[in-house]
Amino acid sequence: MINNKKILVTGGTGSFGTNLISHLEKYFKPKKIIIFSRDELKQSQMMTRFSKIKPILRFFIGDVRDYSRLNLAMRDVDIVFHAAALKNVPLAEYNPFEAIKTNIFGAQNVIDASFENNVKNVLALSTDKASSPINLYGATKLASDKLFITANNFKGNNKTKFSVVRYGNVMGSRGSVVPIFNQFRNKNFVPITDKRMTRFNITLQDAIKFVLNSLKIMQGGEVFVPKIPSFRVVDLAKAMYPQKKIKIIGLRPGEKIHEEMISNGESLNTIKYKNSYIICPQSEFFKWDKKFHLKSKVGAKKFPENSSYNSGSNSEFLTIPEIKKLLKINKFI
Repeated sequence: MINNKKILVTGGTGSFGTNLISHLEKYFKPKKIIIFSRDELKQSQMMTRFSKIKPILRFFIGDVRDYSRLNLAMRDVDIVFHAAALKNVPLAEYNPFEAIKTNIFGAQNVIDASFENNVKNVLALSTDKASSPINLYGATKLASDKLFITANNFKGNNKTKFSVVRYGNVMGSRGSVVPIFNQFRNKNFVPITDKRMTRFNITLQDAIKFVLNSLKIMQGGEVFVPKIPSFRVVDLAKAMYPQKKIKIIGLRPGEKIHEEMISNGESLNTIKYKNSYIICPQSEFFKWDKKFHLKSKVGAKKFPENSSYNSGSNSEFLTIPEIKKLLKINKFI
């Protein structure tokens, strides 16, 4: 799926894009990798960091809001990873239409440009906040997910496939809780919005492996969800700063106490596997072979109806020693 292919990554200078390039450099031989993003400084830094594979790298300064620029960047591309998004929850609450323009209009531009250029596979990255959203960021990502899944209805004879990967908090990614806690290294307290708060946890490397595996088996129309552990935010604070006081500061605008990746409504269409889930598309306009995934996975079962996959009721929670070990392995402490 990767070797000798031309790949475009929107938002390619972010945490996912940077680590994806590292992974592809180590394990695969793509023909070309196009980094599409607005940040010229980070693009310059990536040019230096990935000097060994400079001949296959292309850097496009552009915004997914700009269809003509995106369409130009996507010429002759085989695979698109769509990672561009405005994802800061409080800032999206304060600047709602800016989030809509990037996360929804930008998603439609990716879809239209993919059709125009006959891209083979498009995999959009989503978030746990898209399931039963209560904040604008989650609502825009749910809309984005719907656009990508529904795009399979309109492709006609076009061979483009669109699917979505939805996963939880990526440990140490930009804007996540670990970098926020790092800002309080020299303080005598750690701020937590609510002591009951839980989050899903996945490392960047595991996220990338899951995305690439989803790319390998996608038919188009699926929402792929990894089975991952949860952690209590209080336990993360204790793992990072065992001697510091915890200061409860109250929920921020649009913040949930627990996150979910599969809602009660979605449970009706979900297949459960040992290490993952697939939320199946429901459409009368394009054929989707449920048997394909049932045959390609071992131990496939139906997800329990009228239940959710929630970080607060998850069957697996990381202990404080396990959190500390992950932080050390990934060089966050």
